[in-house]
Order: sequence, then C-alpha cells, then structure tokens
Amino acid sequence: MERYLIIKTRDELLRIKIGQILYFEADRNYTKLLLSNGIQFTFAINIGKIEEILEKQVAGCNAILMRVGKSHIINKNHILQINLPKQKLLLLTQDGKPRELVISKDPLKVLKDTLEKEMGKPEEPKAVTE
Repeated sequence: MERYLIIKTRDELLRIKIGQILYFEADRNYTKLLLSNGIQFTFAINIGKIEEILEKQVAGCNAILMRVGKSHIINKNHILQINLPKQKLLLLTQDGKPRELVISKDPLKVLKDTLEKEMGKPEEPKAVTE
C-alpha cells in the first residue's frame, strides 16, 4: 500500500507519495522539497517541523527517510553514492539523473554507517502459505 505525506499551509494542501520524495532541504524558515520526478516545492515551514509532520503521519518513515545533518532529510532508497572525502551524496532521480548534495562529513558518515548496518541485517524469513 502506497503511503502519503500531507503538508498543509494556510493556502494549499500537498499530498505526496513517500516513495517519490528525493529529499527535503532546509533554507532558514523554509524547506525545499524535491521529488524524484524533478518537481520542486518550497514551504514556509522549517525542516524540524517537517520532521515532526513525517513522524506523526507516516509510521515507520525512518526506514525510508532519514535526517542527515541540519539541512537535509533524504530518501535512502534513492542513494546512489556516498563520498566521505568529497562530502558528497548522490541521489538518483526517477529518470536516472544523479542529484548531488554537499553534506558535512560527520552526518554523511552516520548515514553510511546506518546503511551498512541495514545491509548487514539478515532478511526476515517470509511466511510460507499453502
């Protein structure tokens, strides 16, 4: 089942499929949202509030969306490359174009470690039904 995030402002309502989110990026009291298809939105809501909205509306969103540093919430499913020395994160858009984010080394290392731990987890056994 596809899950949605709903962001309401005084004048508009936005309904977004979680899987389409590429990243959120903080810009002072505003937050920019980029979708995997290239569509971009800006809200007069800070990124901390966006994080609260995500936690309230989307149970288990931490499995997909992760706060990386002070300025970004990224969709882990779109990660192509993490480059610690260059402080670079590449996310892949729907049409296969990479989108580069510059993120400081410490949050990037936390992201890399988190992904490595998740990869190291054994897959849960699937229930067999007859």
